[in-house]
Amino acid sequence: MTGLLPTYSRQPVSFVRGQGVWLWDDQGKQYFDALSGIAVCGLGHAHPVISAAIADQASTLIHTSNLYGVPLQQQLASLLCDLSAMSGCFFCNSGAEANEAALKLARLHAYRNGIENPKILVTEQSFHGRTLATLSATGNIKVQKGFEPLFPGFIRIPFGEPAAVKEALEQHPDIVAFLVEPIQGESGVREPQCGLAYYLESIRALCTEYDCLLMLDEIQTGNGRTGRYFAYQHSRILPDVVTTAKGLGNGFPIGAVLTRGRAADLFQPGTHGSTFGGTPLACRAALTTVRLLCDGVIENARTQGTRIRHELEKRLNPLHVSVCGLGMMIGVVLPRDATPLIALGREAGILFSVSSGNRIRLLPPLNLTPLESDLLVAKISQLVECFLTQDHSL
Repeated sequence: MTGLLPTYSRQPVSFVRGQGVWLWDDQGKQYFDALSGIAVCGLGHAHPVISAAIADQASTLIHTSNLYGVPLQQQLASLLCDLSAMSGCFFCNSGAEANEAALKLARLHAYRNGIENPKILVTEQSFHGRTLATLSATGNIKVQKGFEPLFPGFIRIPFGEPAAVKEALEQHPDIVAFLVEPIQGESGVREPQCGLAYYLESIRALCTEYDCLLMLDEIQTGNGRTGRYFAYQHSRILPDVVTTAKGLGNGFPIGAVLTRGRAADLFQPGTHGSTFGGTPLACRAALTTVRLLCDGVIENARTQGTRIRHELEKRLNPLHVSVCGLGMMIGVVLPRDATPLIALGREAGILFSVSSGNRIRLLPPLNLTPLESDLLVAKISQLVECFLTQDHSL
């Protein structure tokens, strides 16, 4: 039989239409999408302003290549630098590509400083992509299996522990960069236990002291997901490198690498590139998305996210369920394996993911209304309550 390679364990449902927080399958059934294409459609499905911008640009100019100037690319880079307080921007097509570029920046930083065998610090339970280098940086043995030998030069430490960062930097003078997610996403919305701001400020100080680039993977946490444009803006720090993608184009593929300080001039003509990176069409989609996000949507994500977490905690704490996260990046941690809830949720008309066995991950659109937030709380609470009391009749 010919067809798709079996790279995904797909759920038995196919979607044909979306509007806002809602999806419809090919049988006409309606679903509340609390996953947003895995933190991609931050403004919901088929947003009319974004759809119109994509259609207009597609009928004007789609692609020319980076051999020439791309005015929309310059506009988007300027906007992202203004929002992030970074100074330079490179565009690519995905989060994995953005992290690949960050790893190349780390190698160039080593080369500039005469370090022949550079090491890059990464964390346990992280996820940075599925290319060979980003897969090697990822802290998940399961996704690495079969691809050995892995890309060399990574040192892995526990996530969220400044003391582990300091110890590694003291023991390995050839560490040139620390690549880390402010909040881990794929492993189930894991926050630094010492507090996000404290963790970021501690590792920023250590990276400065040891001449090590602080590279933040904000593929999932960026573009308003945590209630700030970038998660590091919950603190007082600036990183050297930021990578982002997912919600940047609200479903249209685009990634970005932002740099400043010691990382700002590492890329020069010929050191990196991308055929499709930053096309007029991709940049038009992203420009429209970013402007909409900055028009009150990010504040809404912060407000509604707090409301959702508070209500979930109130309803589920008696069942020994904890709730974590920031903004619209929400984790619900059950006292036992939650994998069966994926199918139960689908039957009940709500979509989400389960990570690390017992952690429900909710990544709803950032522009949820209060009524939609209440509906999300009601649906998830009912599912979890019925599941934990062994009553699966919904």
